[in-house]
Amino acid sequence: MSAPIGIDELLERVRTGYTRVDASEAYAASRGGAVLVDIRYQALRERDGLIPGALVVERNELEWRLDPHGSHRLPEATSHDLQVVVICNEGYASSLAAASLHALGLHRATDLTGGFQAWKSAGLPVTPA
Repeated sequence: MSAPIGIDELLERVRTGYTRVDASEAYAASRGGAVLVDIRYQALRERDGLIPGALVVERNELEWRLDPHGSHRLPEATSHDLQVVVICNEGYASSLAAASLHALGLHRATDLTGGFQAWKSAGLPVTPA
């Protein structure tokens, strides 16, 4: 059995498996057909607002909703080639979520560096919840 690692090392390891995007890149990707997926919990969405057009999927449902072969998939989960940008509040939980989507075969999944807060700070569109 290998020695336990901390969350910081785990994040470093999973982030080597894909290229993260910044807010402007996420915005451009969404304009080009990528699916933005907001995994923040309801209280944060109510407090800070929503990204127009982003799918809201609770973190505990993410894999079931985006698995193209899953019985509980969203209509947007059309193939393993789907480009997905996962967004949490600050860009930590979304990294673990993106790695999980990679494990399901969604090889174009990534996450937003800095999360929703980076999106908002960049002056990108936000609507009230």
